Amino acid sequence: MPSLKEFRNRIASVKSTQKITKAMQMVAASKLKRSQASAEAARPYADRMARVIANLAAAVKGDSAPMLLRGTGHDQVHLLVVATSERGLCGGFNTQIVRLVREKITELQGAGKTVKLLCVGKKGRDQLRRLYSPLIVDYVDLSAFRTMSGEAAHIVSAKVLELFAAGEFDVATLFFSRFRSVILQVPTALQIVPPVFPEKTAEGAVYDYEPDENDILDELLPRNISVQVFRALLENAASEQGARMSAMDNATRNAGDMIRKQTIKYNRTRQAMITKELIEIISGAEAL
Repeated sequence: MPSLKEFRNRIASVKSTQKITKAMQMVAASKLKRSQASAEAARPYADRMARVIANLAAAVKGDSAPMLLRGTGHDQVHLLVVATSERGLCGGFNTQIVRLVREKITELQGAGKTVKLLCVGKKGRDQLRRLYSPLIVDYVDLSAFRTMSGEAAHIVSAKVLELFAAGEFDVATLFFSRFRSVILQVPTALQIVPPVFPEKTAEGAVYDYEPDENDILDELLPRNISVQVFRALLENAASEQGARMSAMDNATRNAGDMIRKQTIKYNRTRQAMITKELIEIISGAEAL
């Protein structure tokens, strides 16, 4: 049985851990509000951008459409853009995204497709390279950005456009976690090249464009990729803080339970030692 000193050391160690997890929970809670507001503010703009491009695309058909709109005409090579976090201690946030990516890889490889990975964030890269290291073609480090900004999205979108211009893939899909609440983050896959448009566009409205649709699409399509990536990164930032807040709350509660259990064991051990000493004293007195 452990000594009283060992019990005291265990209790002190768990208390120190509890202070850390409580502090991390409070920090995540303070960051969550700002991250959630940014993610919710980006949604209407990204949705409207997709609807505008859908309206423009309806008037452009065939080979006259830009390559980013119509694609290469094949779907043999797939680029999976996997956005995760740079830090851990956020529950199953990263694992859920990676699980969705693994399912997609299995599905594509089962159909005889070629898969390539562009990892955004260290945690997703570390998990994926254990099984799919040869598939990773590039990596974007987000640790250099203290707050999520359009610069990070521009770097990611520039890499996607560069790979597409070089003919490295036919279809690109973006993976991220859509924020719903502190306890619910939904892993999401969004095809960005060629783009998949929402079912509803502009309720029967007819527009005249100046300049023509092709010129506008040439400008909007690359920007749309950057917008969708930026939205995904903002959704990830909010989801990460929500998941971390929930995980640290659970860790704090578990630490409290462990402290109570160790305290009970400590008191029982201490009482047993006192009882044993009393018995030895009484037995010695009786022997005299």
